[in-house]
Amino acid sequence: MELEEGKAGSGLRQYYLSKIEELQLIVNDKSQNLRRLQAQRNELNAKVRLLREELQLLQEQGSYVGEVVRAMDKKKVLVKVHPEGKFVVDVDKNIDINDVTPNCRVALRNDSYTLHKILPNKVDPLVSLMMVEKVPDSTYEMIGGLDKQIKEIKEVIELPVKHPELFEALGIAQPKGVLLYGPPGTGKTLLARAVAHHTDCTFIRVSGSELVQKFIGEARPPHRGKNGEGAVCHGTGTCSVYHLHGRNRLHRLLAAGGGFWRGQ
Repeated sequence: MELEEGKAGSGLRQYYLSKIEELQLIVNDKSQNLRRLQAQRNELNAKVRLLREELQLLQEQGSYVGEVVRAMDKKKVLVKVHPEGKFVVDVDKNIDINDVTPNCRVALRNDSYTLHKILPNKVDPLVSLMMVEKVPDSTYEMIGGLDKQIKEIKEVIELPVKHPELFEALGIAQPKGVLLYGPPGTGKTLLARAVAHHTDCTFIRVSGSELVQKFIGEARPPHRGKNGEGAVCHGTGTCSVYHLHGRNRLHRLLAAGGGFWRGQ
């Protein structure tokens, strides 16, 4: 009898142990599901917060986009807003005044005109595809026999790029650019590369034939993009070279200038 009772107790023990193992597996499975659901909940909560922030931004009034002219002091800058004009505005406490450089795009609050955000430079994607080098390694010392042209280039291109405040103080418009012409091999491209090197600008090389397209009105937008938005390094100037062969090509280029060409 005692032997039979011992066998029965051992069988009952094994039965309950197996049940405990089964329940432990169920608990582990439920725990894994709980952790997975908690992770999904946290992810959804993050998306909800992001959507709420976007909704709040959409419901806010839009900001004015302007261009910094110069810093007035540690808390104020002079900003040009088109077409309203120029304003001396306050800089938000979250903005580092050292990051507010001349010619950079900024956002101004609609109500107080406070500078609250620095925007990236606006560059046409077509211009980005034509960028040859960020800063060429050519210098003026590599060019011979063009001392007069180099001096004129420095006055017309380098001075507005490096010291725009001089033109602002005198109240005169900065030169928009120069046109280099001459037979092949006279140093036009090398001179433009040297200008880009000394002004720390991006060198863009465009074939003049790209400015004349098959259909009417097709040439003007690319030309404006290459000359109006080609200043990439600091947004201060463009170095472009056009190889002109023949008087007709020159006339068509100047006709397509659309404000790029002034004077004679």
